[in-house]
Amino acid sequence: MQSNPQTNPAAQQPAAPGQGPGRGGRGPNAIPTVPPEFQADRYLKMNEAELLQFIQDPNATVFQKNIACRRLALIGGRSAVAPLAAMLSDEQLAHYARFALRPNPDPAVDDALRAAIPKLKGELLVGVIDTIGGRADEKAVDTLTRLMHGADPEVAAAAASSLGRIGGPRGARALQDALAKTNGKLRAEVGNALLLAAEGFMDKGDRKQALALYDVLSRPDMPKHVRLGAMHSTLIAETMFTRPHETPAKP
Repeated sequence: MQSNPQTNPAAQQPAAPGQGPGRGGRGPNAIPTVPPEFQADRYLKMNEAELLQFIQDPNATVFQKNIACRRLALIGGRSAVAPLAAMLSDEQLAHYARFALRPNPDPAVDDALRAAIPKLKGELLVGVIDTIGGRADEKAVDTLTRLMHGADPEVAAAAASSLGRIGGPRGARALQDALAKTNGKLRAEVGNALLLAAEGFMDKGDRKQALALYDVLSRPDMPKHVRLGAMHSTLIAETMFTRPHETPAKP
């Protein structure tokens, strides 16, 4: 008698790692398994060790690894770093791995991302560079500076953007030096990145450094949108600090 998935409890059990659709086999006595896309809630309740089983199981589906990475973005720690870093060179899974690594608070993530740079190229490398910038890893400044002056225009633009997000004295200096060595689209990207670096100084209360960058970016030889952005930011900065002792008049 053929098994009925609505009445057979075994047919309704969620698939374990590596048990996707069709794992129950074929034929009249086969027990169908629940497709992984209908098990997302179950994965979101797993702990780190259980999620890492999916990450490392070669038979797990892309969907399962996607859901596992989403959960690891919330609860992943040091144990998750190496398995996720191993996915950075996989064209299908690299995006999910970066999504999980970016908010992970363990410093080993930064080491793993920097170590991945020489092994990657193209979009995969751009993705890692973007993640490094999102984590504001100051130890990556020298490597990003080198990539900014490399032959791949997409990688160079991504490196400039990440340097802007990292900011600080070293990131800003690398970008300022690049203004004299770049042109065209890349120079515009460097200008955009310096605007980010200046915003970072303002956020940290370093108004002097921010205004110095805005002054550089307001020069006539800068791309128009960068120049206007710097002038606008300068106006806001000057307005905010001109008369701090005054309070708004009552209506």
